[in-house]
Amino acid sequence: MESHGAVRRDGHNRLVVLDGLRLLAALMVVVYHLLHGEGVRDDAWGTPTDQLFPGLAGAAAYGWLGVELFFLISGFVICMSSWGRTVGEFAVARVVRLYPAYWFAVVATTTVLVLFPVFATHRDWTHVLVNMTMLQSLMGVPDVEQAYWTLSVELLFYVLFALVVVARGMTVRRVVAFCALWTLASLAAPWANNAGVYMFLGRGYAQYFIAGIAFYLMYRFGANALLWAIVGCSWVIAISRMWSEIETYDGSAFPPAAACVTAFFVVMALIANGKSDRIRWRWLTTAGALTYPLYLLHAQIGLTVIAAARPYLPAWVLLGATIAGLLLLAYLVHRLVERPAAQLLRRALLRSLDSMRAADTVPVVPAPRAPAPLVTEPAQPPTDEPSDDEIGNLRRGTLQRSPATRL
Repeated sequence: MESHGAVRRDGHNRLVVLDGLRLLAALMVVVYHLLHGEGVRDDAWGTPTDQLFPGLAGAAAYGWLGVELFFLISGFVICMSSWGRTVGEFAVARVVRLYPAYWFAVVATTTVLVLFPVFATHRDWTHVLVNMTMLQSLMGVPDVEQAYWTLSVELLFYVLFALVVVARGMTVRRVVAFCALWTLASLAAPWANNAGVYMFLGRGYAQYFIAGIAFYLMYRFGANALLWAIVGCSWVIAISRMWSEIETYDGSAFPPAAACVTAFFVVMALIANGKSDRIRWRWLTTAGALTYPLYLLHAQIGLTVIAAARPYLPAWVLLGATIAGLLLLAYLVHRLVERPAAQLLRRALLRSLDSMRAADTVPVVPAPRAPAPLVTEPAQPPTDEPSDDEIGNLRRGTLQRSPATRL
């Protein structure tokens, strides 16, 4: 693939603007679940939210699009963070990033639903245990928290990217080939009529990851026609799939949704082409750190708080206080749980990698061969009868028999 010269930027420099975008995406999802999620009006607020929050509730109806922004950013960040790493190092980085906060969130959410079942009840305990693996979607088990469905999409993307690209060694041509082949495979997946294949190939969201990967290649190596073609194709697929989903229940929602997704692509294109390089606000790094715990903890805990406190606070105050409390909780989880646990888990996993590498370098010593058994003539049992030779010697008178054999 033709490029605009050598590497343009250090591909591992942190882009704080992406941290800000992640927080924006998380807040979109939070507001959506608190104001527009299933069962919210009856069980949490007690009053239709479009009456309590005129204008805001209508905008919150599109908060689900924050997931699409998450996937765009994820494609960019995963390609950036995996460059130059082995599969083992890539796997350690992803496990350390995903699991410590997630384990805490599953336990915390379940505890709240057990102690304060004012909005919902906890899942079966076996379901909770399966949720600890993050593989519940693959096993047909309900999520403890409704937002967790996206984690299996992310996890399968990591596996696919690691097996196809990282394992072979990342190069621009291999990454571009991966984008092209994954695009075709994701389009053909529904024809397979197999839920497992469809899930493994992205569940209809592959185009966002692919566009994010292409944006990263633009950022690091410079834009060219092929990368723009990948981005444009991904955008067309995203808009087309969105129309097929929305038209079945509310066609009027399509123009705002399509405009929002298009804006996401435009913003990522500006970042990929260096238009945000001057943004270096330090607080954005902290904002990015809050994103994952906030996403994991917001829905059931937030709705439980709203259902319990709504008789005592005005609606706008309650909404603001709930979001502020969730941000504070996310910060505490990041500082007191996620960071310490991630350090311990990283050290343990890296030691495991080192031990496996050391084991692979130990030469294999062949087992010593067992000595071949000696082949001897079977012993003849003693007998008092003379042998044929002895009889012949006796006839010639040359053998002196012992007293034991005398006749």
